[in-house]
Amino acid sequence: MISIGVSICVLATICYSSAEIKVGDTLPDALLHENTPQTKIQIADAIKGKKVIIFGVPGAFTPGCSVTHLPGYLAKEKDLKAKGIHEIFCIAVNDAFVMEAWCRKNNAEGKIRFLADPNLEFTKKLGVEHEIPVLGGWRSKRYSMVVDDGKITQLNIEPDGTGLTCSLVDELKL
Repeated sequence: MISIGVSICVLATICYSSAEIKVGDTLPDALLHENTPQTKIQIADAIKGKKVIIFGVPGAFTPGCSVTHLPGYLAKEKDLKAKGIHEIFCIAVNDAFVMEAWCRKNNAEGKIRFLADPNLEFTKKLGVEHEIPVLGGWRSKRYSMVVDDGKITQLNIEPDGTGLTCSLVDELKL
């Protein structure tokens, strides 16, 4: 019985692991949540026919995300939209209520869409899952990307997963 349980765990790990996405890839589809667990968003439907920015953070309300990462995108939101960006999405491995509260706390309603990936479905499909025990386990690496009608045209993934270098808004070339 023990070896069967171990085999199942190993297979589950293999099934969910993936290589990191890259420029030119089609953005994988996943079910995310906005504002409440009942408001389900298929990311492929949300971005269809649009040029969007998606940035991922390890967690809502964390210092780097709240002090530097998110405020940069908020400050440049109008400029980005003037350059042809239709929508900006912030995605984290949190529940929908936490993401909605973080959106309200930052007065980001109508500027940036905050989507929850509570089961790492999207994060794993991107290949950017990252274990951070002090934040409660598996989270997302910090990243930013431009997606044009489903195709990734720019991609910046922090080398250490959590730093604030290449995933900041000013690193995107529009």
